[in-house]
Amino acid sequence: MSLPPALRHARVVTVAPMAGGATTPALVAAAEAHGAFAQLAAGYLSADALRTRIAETRALGATRFGVNLFVPNLHRIAADDYAAYWRSIAADAARVLPDASMSPLVEDDDDWHAKLDVVIEARVPVVSLTFGPPDVAALTRLRTAGILVLQTVTSAAEARSATDAGVDALTVQASAAGGHSGIWTRDEVPAEVPLPELVAAVRPTSSLPIVAAGGIASRRDVQRALGAGADAVAIGTLALRATEAGTSATHRAALADPALVGTELTRAFTGRPARALVTPFVEAHRDAPSGYPALHHLTRPMRAASAASGDASLVHLWAGEGWRAARDAPIADILDDLEP
Repeated sequence: MSLPPALRHARVVTVAPMAGGATTPALVAAAEAHGAFAQLAAGYLSADALRTRIAETRALGATRFGVNLFVPNLHRIAADDYAAYWRSIAADAARVLPDASMSPLVEDDDDWHAKLDVVIEARVPVVSLTFGPPDVAALTRLRTAGILVLQTVTSAAEARSATDAGVDALTVQASAAGGHSGIWTRDEVPAEVPLPELVAAVRPTSSLPIVAAGGIASRRDVQRALGAGADAVAIGTLALRATEAGTSATHRAALADPALVGTELTRAFTGRPARALVTPFVEAHRDAPSGYPALHHLTRPMRAASAASGDASLVHLWAGEGWRAARDAPIADILDDLEP
């Protein structure tokens, strides 16, 4: 299976969208200028902010980029469990926010409908979807607008469902990926299957093009994913230290800190499984409840204050299993290191 025109670029290594500020218009434009497909991350942005990011990216000369949207898939949490989790982290929050208090429980849809309107109005070439499948009406709107739909899946079962729903291509994400897992099922974590094995399991279930993601750290990793049946691969963690990335100084420093020696999937920061560098906070809250996006909103002020102060101990240090290979360099050089 070859990639459709909207995804077909000079390079098979693509740059994944990273919500929270790491993915900038400059990063997307620089990747495209170097022959790679890249995506803006719309997660946590307002619709107006997304509209501005798209315009800024186009002003830098990029025309063939994508936009990633979070599909609403609430992991609801009981009010008592929410309050109990706050009590468990309140002392940590008070270290960086002396007047910290429990914020109201918020379970929103990340401005889904408004951002869907933005990408359709802007006629971006590709929209990728994470956290679950869209409803039929949303998928129909995207396809009617001529937008290629790329769906994140974490298993062969999800891949079959996405294919049957009518998406155009799949991002097959292994559990080794940094940041949030795209797993669809609430309250579950993805199986720990190496990326080549996951791609090989998905390939017989779908005739759609596959972009493989999760744990890519070397040219050999790229070759193995392609050999297993992927049509392209995506890097996320390896782009976090790129010159053009908006990754915070605190996060950048942590990625290079020899004292941090591993990653694991955690719900401690957002209530949804996400792979992060292991810190004492992660270790202390391995029993964090499922509750997305409620816990994201609850911990966000603490995380922001910690990052701003240069204290990485309470920051969501998203990182895939190949984080040691990340380096400070222009995205063009990072891509050159990986191209098979």
